[in-house]
Amino acid sequence: MEYRHIANSDLKVSALSLGTATFGGGNDFYRAWGETDLAQARRLVDIALDAGVNMFDTADAYSKGLSEEILGQAIQGRRDRVVISSKGGLRMGTAPDDVGATRKHLVEACDASLRRLGVETIDLYHLHGFDMLTPLEETLSALDELVRAGKVRHVGCSNYSGWHLMKALALAGEHKWPRYVCHQVYYSLLARDFEWELMPLALDQQVSTVVWSPLSAGLLSGKVGRGQAAPEGSRVASLGARAMFIPQEQFFDLVDLLRSLAEAYARPVSHIALNWLLRRPTVASLVIGARNEAQLLENLTASDFKLNAQDVARLDEASAREPAYPYWHQRSVYKERNPAPV
Repeated sequence: MEYRHIANSDLKVSALSLGTATFGGGNDFYRAWGETDLAQARRLVDIALDAGVNMFDTADAYSKGLSEEILGQAIQGRRDRVVISSKGGLRMGTAPDDVGATRKHLVEACDASLRRLGVETIDLYHLHGFDMLTPLEETLSALDELVRAGKVRHVGCSNYSGWHLMKALALAGEHKWPRYVCHQVYYSLLARDFEWELMPLALDQQVSTVVWSPLSAGLLSGKVGRGQAAPEGSRVASLGARAMFIPQEQFFDLVDLLRSLAEAYARPVSHIALNWLLRRPTVASLVIGARNEAQLLENLTASDFKLNAQDVARLDEASAREPAYPYWHQRSVYKERNPAPV
């Protein structure tokens, strides 16, 4: 397993990390992801640790805390071998303060996550989304309190836009509060919007990237393609293909290329899609989920090889789409002063 640093922190994490949104299946939405119980979770954690995975990603919102509870029990007795990544901020109840990035909610949410996980410290604590109704100063100072109290080692964010992230970094620097070291984002061959502004920002500000849904909810698993619908019972079949943001014919052509490369490299299709991501700037780790042992074992070796530059370029071209304004202007009319990240 390859290991990479999270920005300038002391966190060194596996290039592939285990996502635990499949743990619990507390409602219809998460049951479409998976219904992993404690016994199954322990087995998946065993397999991941044996393969060198050291980061395990969860969130309080995953099945209303059930994912954290199961993960906490599954890692008992081996806390020193794992990096725990969790998230807070999404709605957890019906009361007005059961959501958001206010001091009250974040402190209470973090304490609840610690109890469910059965640990004293969360290694990497993310804001699950940006809260425009709470002053950033309040949010960042609350995170500072959590770090000073030893409840959190490092802070990050998820699903921020460029100005959200840059404003937070600037305020953290001004007030000497903990700086976001990581941005957890949606990024794949089917969704490359991250490259337009967030990747250049991450390079400039030295913020590491952790990718969620790197296979776009299974669309890049090789099980969906031209004349081939999503398998019955899969997440795509249950929830729809909300993760696909390119024209259908381009998607089919991309899958055809992935299948061709998979044959050439003697690898599963998913490995080609994951390995492409591991070659991208700023990416520290890919969060892979698994409903069962077979899925996990298949993807755990996706970092054991490297696509050559020519094949990376072919995938770049096959998945490219026209950026939104002002990025198309920067990359065409003024391309000589705005080169693409490398």
